[in-house]
Order: sequence, then structure tokens, then C-alpha cells
Amino acid sequence: MPVEFIGLIRTKSASELNTVPGSLADDIIDPAYVREFAQAHEKGDFDKVLIGYSSSSPDGFTVATHAAAFTERLGFLIAHRPGFVAPTLAARKAATLDHFTNGRIAVHIITGGSDADQQRDGDWLDHDNRYRRTDEYLEIVRRIWTSDTPFDYEGEFYRVKDAFSAIKPLQKPHIPLYFGGASGPAVAVGAKHSNVYALWGEPIAAVKERIAQVRAALPLGRSIRFSVSLRPILGVTEEQAWEKARNILGRIQEQRKGVKVAPPARPQAVGSQRLLDFAAKNEIYDKRLWTPIAAATGAAGNTTALVGTPEQVAEALVDYYDAGVTTLLIRGFDPLQDAIDYGREVIPLVRKEVAKRERQAVTVGR
Repeated sequence: MPVEFIGLIRTKSASELNTVPGSLADDIIDPAYVREFAQAHEKGDFDKVLIGYSSSSPDGFTVATHAAAFTERLGFLIAHRPGFVAPTLAARKAATLDHFTNGRIAVHIITGGSDADQQRDGDWLDHDNRYRRTDEYLEIVRRIWTSDTPFDYEGEFYRVKDAFSAIKPLQKPHIPLYFGGASGPAVAVGAKHSNVYALWGEPIAAVKERIAQVRAALPLGRSIRFSVSLRPILGVTEEQAWEKARNILGRIQEQRKGVKVAPPARPQAVGSQRLLDFAAKNEIYDKRLWTPIAAATGAAGNTTALVGTPEQVAEALVDYYDAGVTTLLIRGFDPLQDAIDYGREVIPLVRKEVAKRERQAVTVGR
């Protein structure tokens, strides 16, 4: 199967190197930067870019609309939390944008791993109840996208009568659904509804275990693909790459000194807990998976790095492909320049090696 590359775009130049946790800024949206950032990913042969979500961030659907106007091929993976927009309306919004972007939309479902962030938007459900609500939400969204006739639905969290949308997604059978979550309830819901299950950058053996766990939960007849999220740190030589990595870690640690709103020692998100556990055991896994930045940031998001030359990092990414991952989400700590470097130095190497494996598989299958 071909490999898919996903980047990440923000609405201003920001990363762990220059953003204080919990801080707000008046200049959070820079339209010209979004245009340049999206175009860099398209030029770099990324398939999609993720647009993240938090209770204080700009609206992802609007960001995607702006970025799509300045690109032709690039897809947009819009992070979306169920529970704040009615599922019928969310389905119509996404289907509408799918048409205006000529089928370049995907939706990344993130149920929410922080009670505090949910409560800022007025959501007081606990972790497991949020996943039960997500199950109902996605059931309705998928039916709105695919049903040719009105339908009724009555569940614990949602009740609709004669629900129907005249606007259907351009993509068939519906807009791709990506899904993130590491807990038991997350696996059950993601296996039931999603097309791609997203994992953070754990060691290869752990990723294989997670893939097996999700596949075991699949309803009969369903198939699913897998994504892994990593932070490549490149150098002309391996020594330079490690020097750069240590410099990035030092800058992040300096940035967070004396910060009043610090990352919690033990985050609620199970995925973050797993990264912190790996970081506590070892700094380096496999060939070059590096964990100290996850430890320094409380594993807030995908924060494990692959450190090395472009050739070495490409080799490590192919190892994840060999483990069963077909989508690679890569983003850097110098977001725009790193995206340019990945497109020039890493993505072509990975695509070439994956194509080689595909040809070999066809030959063996004959």
C-alpha cells in the first residue's frame, strides 16, 4: 500500500521553542503565514496537513477554507471534537467544504483527553462517557453522509427525527475519518467507525502491539489503516543531528522555567501517559526514537523525535511502514523550514523505498 504523508499547519509561526504553555497572543492568526505554510507542504509532496484543535485555538474548518484557496492538491485533516456541534450540522459543514475543496477534506476525531480543556467549552462529561457520546455522534454523522432517506435516531446523548442532508460528501462513500485515542474505550469506538487509527510515536514493538489491539476490536468485515506521529530532527551528519536535538531540548527547558501554567506531571490522556512511561525507561528506542522532549513537555501531543541524517530518519520511518503503518505524520520544531526540509530530503527517500517494497510484493504474489 502506498505511504501517506501528513504535516501540520498552524495559523502563526509557533512551536514548543517559542510558545509558553497556557499563553495567549493577539497575533494568533497570520493569513500570509498560513498560505506560505500550506504551499510549502504541497510543494514538499505532503498528502495532507493536520489542523489541530483546542478549546482556545482558531476554528479548523475556517483555517482549511483559507489554506485550500491557495493550494490545488493538498488535503486537509481537520481535528474535530464531538459534542460541541450537533452531529447533523457537523456532517453538513464537512460535506459542504468537501465540495468546495474538490474532495480534499478528512476529519480527525479527537474525543478529548483533558477534563479541564473540555470544561472550557462547557463539557462536563467524564472520559468514558465522552467516548460513548462519540460513538453515537459518529453513527449519526456517517448516516447523514450516506443515507438516501430521512432517519430517526434515539440514543443516550442524541435524538433526531427525520434527519437528512441534501448535501452529501464529494468523496465516496464518505469523508475519511481519522481517529485518535489510546484508552480501551477509544479503541472500541475507533475500530468501529474510523478509516485510519492514529498512534503517537512509540517504539516499534509497542506500535505493533497497538495495531494488533485495534485490529482485534474491528467489527466483522471492517478494515482499517494506521498512522504514526513523529518529530524528525535532521542533521547533515548524525553527530550534527544529535547536537541539534540537544539544543532543541535545552531551549524547550529554558522556555518553561518559571512557567506558572506547567504541564501536569501525570496527564489524563492515556497516549500522553504512555509516552511519559517510555521516556522514564529509556531516552532512545530502536534506531533513533528519542523521548526526552516528551518528558520535558509532559507529552502534550506527539513529542517523540527521530534524530539523524535524512537517510537515517527515512530508514526509521520505513521501519514503521514495515510494522503496518501506512500514514506518517511528521512535523518539526522549526515548523515551516522543517516542512521544507522533509519534503526535499526525507519524503522522496521514503516514497522510493515503499515503492520498491510494493514492486517486490507484486513480484512475490505472481
